[in-house]
Amino acid sequence: MVEPRSPIKTVKFVDEYCLWYKNLFSDVRNFEAFKYLHIGCISDLKRKSLPEIAKIVGLDNYQGLHHFLTTSSWSVEQLRALRLQLILEVVKGRPIILIIDETGDKKKGNTTDYVKRQYIGNLGKVENGIVAVTAYGVFCGMTFPLLFEVYKPREKLKPGDKYLTKPQIGAMLIRKLQLMGFKFNLVLADSLYGESGANFISVLDELELNYLVAIRSNHSVELLPRQHIQYLKWHRFKRVFSDLSSENRFTREIIHGKRGEHRYWQITTDTDTLPGNSTWYVMSKYPDITPREVGNFYGLRTWVEYGLKQSKNELGWADYRFTRYEDIERWWEIVCSAYLLVSLHSESLRSSLPDSQSTFASHPWWNNGKGWKSILNNLRLVIQPFILFNLIYPWLTVFHVPQLSLGFSKLQAIVYRLTSPIFIFLTHPDFYFSSA
Repeated sequence: MVEPRSPIKTVKFVDEYCLWYKNLFSDVRNFEAFKYLHIGCISDLKRKSLPEIAKIVGLDNYQGLHHFLTTSSWSVEQLRALRLQLILEVVKGRPIILIIDETGDKKKGNTTDYVKRQYIGNLGKVENGIVAVTAYGVFCGMTFPLLFEVYKPREKLKPGDKYLTKPQIGAMLIRKLQLMGFKFNLVLADSLYGESGANFISVLDELELNYLVAIRSNHSVELLPRQHIQYLKWHRFKRVFSDLSSENRFTREIIHGKRGEHRYWQITTDTDTLPGNSTWYVMSKYPDITPREVGNFYGLRTWVEYGLKQSKNELGWADYRFTRYEDIERWWEIVCSAYLLVSLHSESLRSSLPDSQSTFASHPWWNNGKGWKSILNNLRLVIQPFILFNLIYPWLTVFHVPQLSLGFSKLQAIVYRLTSPIFIFLTHPDFYFSSA
C-alpha cells in the first residue's frame, strides 16, 4: 500500500491551526486547498477571488480551489461542528455574550439562490441581494462567529425548504448553540428581534436567558387603568469603544405603570435634543441591571458591526462567484474559520502569554495594538515571505537567480522556526496552536 504524501507546508500558524480539521479530508490535496483558502482569506488581497488566491499560494491555476468548494466530498456540517468544538475548548464552560444580527450583500441578477430585492440592513435600503442571520460570540473582549443561516424568501424557496422569518432563524440558532453546550450570560439583538415577541422574545424567556434588545420608540406596552408612564432621571456613563476611544452617553429607565420583569430604557448622546441617529430604546430582562450596565451592554452591539465589517471586508465574505447556496455556504464557513484563526491569537484568549519581546515585534510594521485588526495586520506580516516568494517565483523560471531563491527559502524557514506555540493544549491529539 502506497503511503499518502505529506501535505505541503505553508505558514506555521496556518498549518497548525488547520490540523484541527485534517481528519475531515481524505485527500491530501483537499487539505492543502483548505489551508490555501485560509491564507487567501487573511491575506491583504483586496478581493479574495480564487484566481488571485491561487497566485499568492503558488498554484498554477485555481481549478483545485474551485473543485474543493464545489464538488469535493467534505462536509460543511462537520467542519462547522469542529470549529464550534474548538471554541468550546477555549471558553472551557464559561458563559459568553451572544449577539444575533443579520448581514446582507448586494448581488446582481436573479440566478443566485435566495437572492431577491429585499431590505439589506447593513446598506440601510432595499437592494437585490442575499441575507444571512448570524450569531456572534463575545468573550474576553474578542469577537468570533458562531453560526449563520441564510434567509430564504418565500418566493425563492426550493423543494424541501421551509420558510422561516429572521427572528425564527435567530431563535433556532440559539437553540442549536445551547444543545452544543454553549452558555450565555446575555443575548443582544436589534429591534427586528426585540419587536418579535412570539418568534424570538418568547424563546429567550422559555430558555430563561438574560437579554437586552432594541425596540422601536413607539413600542407598545399595555397599561392597566390609572397607571401612567414614569421617566426616571438620566444617568451619565462613559461608553468605551473597541478602539479604546470613549464618549459620554446617558441612559434612563422608563417605567410603564409598575416595574416588572421586562424593563425599558432610553440611551442617548444628548438629553436635550434626543437625536434620532444616536438615541436608542431598549428592553431588558436582566436581574438587578444598572443604568450604566444597560448602556455598556447594549453598546456591545457595535462589536457586531465591527466583526461583520472585518469578516466581510477583510476576509472576503462577499467575494464568492457561486450561484448555488451549497457552494456559498462552504465559502462562508471557510471565512468563519479564518476569522476564528485570527481571534485565537488574541492575548486575552491565551492561557499564558508569549514572550513580549518577540523577535517579530521588531518588524517596523508590527502593530502593538490589542484589537482584532491589529492581530490581522501582524499575521499578514508573518505570511508575507510565503506570499511574496510565490509571486516572484514565475520570474525565477525566466531568470535564474539562485541567491534570490535561496534567500527567500532561508527567510521562510526562519519565520517558520520562530513562530512559537500559544500554549493552548487541547484534546485533539494532533493539535497545538502557534503564534508570532
